[in-house]
Amino acid sequence: MLKISHLTKHYKGSNKGVTDVNIHVEKGDIYAFIGHNGAGKTTTLKCITGIQGYDSGDVIIGGMNLKEDMMQCKRSFAYIPDNPDLFEYLTGIQYLNFVADVFEVPEEEREQRIRSYADMFEITESLGDLISGYSHGMKQKLALISALVHKPKLWILDEPFVGLDPKASLVLKNIMKETCAEGGAVFFSTHVLEVAEKLCNKVAIIKEGTVIASGVMSEVVKDAGSLESLFMEVLDHEAD
Repeated sequence: MLKISHLTKHYKGSNKGVTDVNIHVEKGDIYAFIGHNGAGKTTTLKCITGIQGYDSGDVIIGGMNLKEDMMQCKRSFAYIPDNPDLFEYLTGIQYLNFVADVFEVPEEEREQRIRSYADMFEITESLGDLISGYSHGMKQKLALISALVHKPKLWILDEPFVGLDPKASLVLKNIMKETCAEGGAVFFSTHVLEVAEKLCNKVAIIKEGTVIASGVMSEVVKDAGSLESLFMEVLDHEAD
């Protein structure tokens, strides 16, 4: 689904960025990407979604090379940034139809999906309202629905649980599981380590732009006992 090979991106005039990142997300994976603030999570996600370029390496999505076939790659996945910018002068339903138009989703399919997801996230009654009047949590729900309206096989999400209430978080987890059970995959960054450990079968930990551990969750955390303990060991070692 997603193969990141030797991805390197360094910002000019700074030592920040990522170096030689290698991650392989396969069908059925719910893959957590964790690290402290500034470790390189968002930089990695922006590179693999084509938002910004990278110095070297390869990003393969569904067998396609991102640099060689960027538009087709972008059509095959859903991406939600950590702070999604929505068109606030539109109503919720106008925005969802706009996204569905971009991905050429047939009218009958989009209506069914929008209705289903809006009911799940309990924002159906607000779809006729201007997005400018939405709370942060409602905007996050709308962004999630817009990402799902074309039924992507691969999700790439940056802190998707931020701003969601407990019920909406549970709905999102269940949709993630259903997507992966149907042959899809989810790759997402998060600071909610307990959720990551319970939900994900794989994890990658990035520190100062370099992936220091990756693979099956149970194998990565086995010596530390838990993902939280392992993460704290990383931070403590960094402080030393």
